[in-house]
Amino acid sequence: MSSTPPLSPHFPASSVLGYPRIGPRRELKKALEAFWAGRTTADEVEATAAELRRRTRTRLAELGLATDVPAIPSAFSFYDHVLDATAVVGAVPARFADVVGADGTLDLAGYSTVARGRGDDLPLEMTKWFDTNYHYLVPEIGPETTFRYASTRPVREFTEALADGVLTRPVIVGPVTYLALAKATEDAPEGFAPIDRLADLLPVYAELLTDLAAAGATWVQLEEPALVSDSVAVPAEQLLAAVIEAYRALATELTRPQRPAILVAAPYGDLGAAFPVLAATDVDAIGIDLVRGHAPAESVPGLSTKTLVAGVIDGHNIWRADLDAKLAVLEQLEGLGAAAVTVGTSTSLFHVPHTLTDEPNLDETLKTWLAFADEKVVEVVTLAEGLTEGREAIHEQLLAATDAVNSRRTAPGVVNPEVRDRVADLDENAFGRGSFDERKIAQAARLNLPPLPTTSIGSFPQTTEIRTARAAFGKGELTEAQYDEEMKAEIRRVVELQEKIGFDVLVHGEPERNDMVQYFAENLDGFAVTQNGWVQSYGSRCTRPSILWGDVSRPKPITVEWSSYTQSLTEKPVKGMLTGPVTILAWSFVRDDQPLGDTANQVGLALRDEIADLEAAGIAIIQVDEPALRELLPLRVEDHAAYLDWSVRSFRLATAGVRPDTQIHTHLCYSEFGEIIGAIDGLDADVTSIEAARSKMEILGDISAAGYPRGIGPGVYDIHSPRVPSQAEVEELLTEAVKAIAVDQLWVNPDCGLKTRRYEEVAPSLEHILAATRTVRATL
Repeated sequence: MSSTPPLSPHFPASSVLGYPRIGPRRELKKALEAFWAGRTTADEVEATAAELRRRTRTRLAELGLATDVPAIPSAFSFYDHVLDATAVVGAVPARFADVVGADGTLDLAGYSTVARGRGDDLPLEMTKWFDTNYHYLVPEIGPETTFRYASTRPVREFTEALADGVLTRPVIVGPVTYLALAKATEDAPEGFAPIDRLADLLPVYAELLTDLAAAGATWVQLEEPALVSDSVAVPAEQLLAAVIEAYRALATELTRPQRPAILVAAPYGDLGAAFPVLAATDVDAIGIDLVRGHAPAESVPGLSTKTLVAGVIDGHNIWRADLDAKLAVLEQLEGLGAAAVTVGTSTSLFHVPHTLTDEPNLDETLKTWLAFADEKVVEVVTLAEGLTEGREAIHEQLLAATDAVNSRRTAPGVVNPEVRDRVADLDENAFGRGSFDERKIAQAARLNLPPLPTTSIGSFPQTTEIRTARAAFGKGELTEAQYDEEMKAEIRRVVELQEKIGFDVLVHGEPERNDMVQYFAENLDGFAVTQNGWVQSYGSRCTRPSILWGDVSRPKPITVEWSSYTQSLTEKPVKGMLTGPVTILAWSFVRDDQPLGDTANQVGLALRDEIADLEAAGIAIIQVDEPALRELLPLRVEDHAAYLDWSVRSFRLATAGVRPDTQIHTHLCYSEFGEIIGAIDGLDADVTSIEAARSKMEILGDISAAGYPRGIGPGVYDIHSPRVPSQAEVEELLTEAVKAIAVDQLWVNPDCGLKTRRYEEVAPSLEHILAATRTVRATL
């Protein structure tokens, strides 16, 4: 360690860790998808991206962030920030070597190929970014992986801003987190872990920092959220050793002015034991999440030379802050002895929509309770003013925030006594279904399905015609009867296609649903939906999370009419399709004024009522999707048991009221299932379908080792890539599945719903699935 590190350059009094990058009207999504479809050029996409970055800088300056110090982050991405780090360090898998330039760079076409795959070359695996609904692309690192400084994009985007008169702060995934989140290449020797390559990676980061400093960057933000989680594959002791090694190389051995000052940001949870380790390094600032984490109780060695970036404003949810309470937290931090305290956000704001000013249809009272990205920036700036100039300077803002908090607490619908009483009256009988062995016999007799029964997950492509009809109905240009007929025509098309191909259990395709959560939010009390509240889920995929603001109940049946109509078209069983309570919570902006378990039980009871009506209508199979089950898993192991208890119970509450011969399915995706296999078992679903194609059935070992007794459908078609899997590829996956799992347990299905794909991709893919299934069946 350096004994007298030079004084850090001034860090702004207020800042944010990141900002939405897709554009208020999803401009980036539209540009990318036009490029992929061949309707536009890479230069045109770059121009759109440059304009979005310029607008972001302008807007953040208008909201009060300084432009002469690095308050504004440079955190843009075309697809994924982890993929961006892969491009910077040149760690592109060998199967994509031909799309890498001679100098190691990726152009937009090559970058897209690595993200989306091509032909027989699978894209990088995709999984959840910590406990959020964002998905990142998992780096593949082996002993042979060559690291080199391959992309100067962070430098170019910094100089682009500087030319506009804005001194930004480049944001890059930190080296420890990058390797902690990576997976070993297939041919890596046993016992190898990507973190073993840290010493080889650090010189590339050093080159990047040196280049940024030469370009004029005074600060850089290295994101290290792996430090707040027990869920990464690196043991805690090794992770902390990696922190020491990394920041010795980047902050001590690489000295200023060779490098910018370094802010290490650790969002999404509590730094815990990593805080004093970071404080003992020569980094210049530490960003801590004070929404999901805590500040140290007292000062720690090394903190006196560092800025503490206090993430008091929630970057992960949309509720307006209690500014008085947040200011009190900030005032306490000043007693820790840090060189300075900066007011910031707990995470990047790319998890929330752009602005409330773009929501003309939201209830005006509800809007006073909310803060989207722009409003959160104002909260950060306001708190910084209060911290530096005293409470009187922001007296009016403090009063307005307190009034909003009180209004929310007492508003009608926030508390519904009937809903609260129904939850309070639950007993253990409401959570159990009885013996699976008895159910299995009853369901086999009722359904009479062949070995390896085939089905899809639920949704079919959302065509332009579907979206046009939905928009016309919303504008009053179609009557309800006309709209219903448009949707029924699409359902007939989906049923005919499935019967022609030969699927055993059919779905109706969900044409009437704009989103698997929003659709239910629009039909349940206690929710509101946005018009332009888009957030990025992965790549160009954007969603509009609903706002769960009050007690939840179901005023009338939601899906029964559609399922009944579909069943009338076919002799084959049709699945009723619902979204589970945990996923409804995870993919909404959920209320923060009561325990999540209580809210989940309210949603579970609403779904229980829907399931009862589906069963009464003669629907023999009901799927309750829980793709987000692992998503909400706390980042610290000590908190897992409590979460898994209430999450599993809410699913069982929703599904436990059915007859033994009604088959309950569920679906999970983008999860490392091994660590929650007990919880999956605890759901007690008769059949569980899971993502498995992109990871080449890696999950099967965990399922087999656990002795999982019920039906399982490991996905054989990766729907998040435009690739059409060949029949041989599907046969290979099914053959692996048959080796690991008993045939009478196995189902055959895609990884996930087909909503985001086109019929030109879906139809041949499903045909290949059926052909492969028939081939494998013939070998049984």
